[in-house]
Amino acid sequence: MKTTLNAYQCVNGHVSYPKHPMCNICGLTCEKKIPLSNLEATVITWTTSTVPTPGVRSPNTIAIVEYEIEGCKIKILGGVDAEKIKIGDKVKAKYIPELRDPKKSKRFAESQYWGGHRFELISE
Repeated sequence: MKTTLNAYQCVNGHVSYPKHPMCNICGLTCEKKIPLSNLEATVITWTTSTVPTPGVRSPNTIAIVEYEIEGCKIKILGGVDAEKIKIGDKVKAKYIPELRDPKKSKRFAESQYWGGHRFELISE
């Protein structure tokens, strides 16, 4: 099942992620869905874990990326599929059907099947 990564916008134009019932700035409802998968984000910081939890890819690079949507900025934390990354790099969200390797986890394998988004560098 492929899912989309979405931010949400209230009627006053404020953007939030994740979705909240009410805008944290003006208190109005956040109903307009903004798909992020086709938008570029900018890496603002990152780190690499060389000894991640069993079942998680190694090395595991995690970044905080920033989207600018109609003058509003939102930040998202997520994994990055890249061997080299630097602050200022441009990335896009990509759906990954299996974020962990359930066979390598120390938990019940059945509980380790889930998909989600990671970021990939945009080649220039």
